Amino acid sequence: MIQVNDLTLGYERPVLHRLSFAVRPGEFVGLLGPNGSGKTTLIHALAGLLRPREGQILLNGEPLAALGSRRRARTLAVVPQSTEIRFPFTCLEIVLMGRYPHRRRAFSLTEADLATALWAMRETTTAEFTDRPVTGISGGERQRVIIARALAQEPAVLLLDEATSSLDVRKKVEIFELISRLNREGLTVICALHDLNLAALYCRRLMFLKEGRLLEDGPTEAVFTAATLERVYDTPMEVIMHPGYGRPYALTLPLHPTGVAKAASGGAS
Repeated sequence: MIQVNDLTLGYERPVLHRLSFAVRPGEFVGLLGPNGSGKTTLIHALAGLLRPREGQILLNGEPLAALGSRRRARTLAVVPQSTEIRFPFTCLEIVLMGRYPHRRRAFSLTEADLATALWAMRETTTAEFTDRPVTGISGGERQRVIIARALAQEPAVLLLDEATSSLDVRKKVEIFELISRLNREGLTVICALHDLNLAALYCRRLMFLKEGRLLEDGPTEAVFTAATLERVYDTPMEVIMHPGYGRPYALTLPLHPTGVAKAASGGAS
């Protein structure tokens, strides 16, 4: 579905260098890496928001750069880390904006559009905010409304840029359960995130970025190892298999274990 060939991306200077990879339909891919490694830059490029300096992105065999924004929006939906909305649109109006790429006329709204928007709000547990202004709800609630807007686009590919970082633990898991179910139904997902264990639990493939390079790319069980995590994050790590779910689980270890041991013992020598 997505083919990336020798891709170099950047703004004033290059951020990512000569990336090449493919994402097949129905994959659930996690993008991991430290701050500044290029995860957001790559999401922006895959969404068509940033033109490559070099290389090419193909969507279903066609150059992404050659597709109009409306056509891209019928296939790709993106959820950024945060969205600033200053006008008091109702939450339903915000979600209905996701239907714009599918409308035959700019201001036409069908019963099917409304039904799809209300479905997306139910799925993201935002239906209670239907008539409330988006400026009058919390940041985490607003982020779920933005996720509902993306789902209302009925995309084939969902791009998430740390989209659940502002959610509490329960809502974060609920969103990932929803996305995982939609993925099993055929939705392709590419998700940039910092939560290692959330990625290991839900993503079936992981791509690790560091200093503008793709360090590791493969099935979660194969690449989610202590050696990989230590190499990517420059931090001591341990990876165990969760006894209940059979998925790898990362434990962050102290940088200076001697100091931790002294603190735990009350400073005794």
